[in-house]
Amino acid sequence: MTRAQYDKLAADLAELEGPKRAEIIEAIAVARGYGDLSENFEYHSAKNEQGLLERRITILRARLENATVVDGTGSEVVHAGHTIVVENENGDRIEVELSPLGGAGTASPTSPLGAAVIGKRIGDTVEVAAPRGAWKATIVDLHD
Repeated sequence: MTRAQYDKLAADLAELEGPKRAEIIEAIAVARGYGDLSENFEYHSAKNEQGLLERRITILRARLENATVVDGTGSEVVHAGHTIVVENENGDRIEVELSPLGGAGTASPTSPLGAAVIGKRIGDTVEVAAPRGAWKATIVDLHD
């Protein structure tokens, strides 16, 4: 992942471990004050949120610990962190960022498109082995 992606994950982790965790601890404390915990919806809801938060924290920590930060600024070879524009056989173009983080406008480096273009250059044509059928893509632009 790029330095910017790493920094964003680190900021998300800090937010979850700080303010978000404090909010849930407070919600649990307030819910305990409502009495019998066996029938206390607020308490069970807050504990469930705490479990989900702790799981998310564990996932983010693991991602950061296992991350490889790449700096391909100015590189002409496609790698994670680049935004690429590819054109299919019909002339349709799509622009995607190669990111292991996912999200709108991204493709994972291990996805069919990502795996096909990693290590290639502008002008290279690759075959994308997609689940709905293979297609050819030509890399027409590449930027950080």
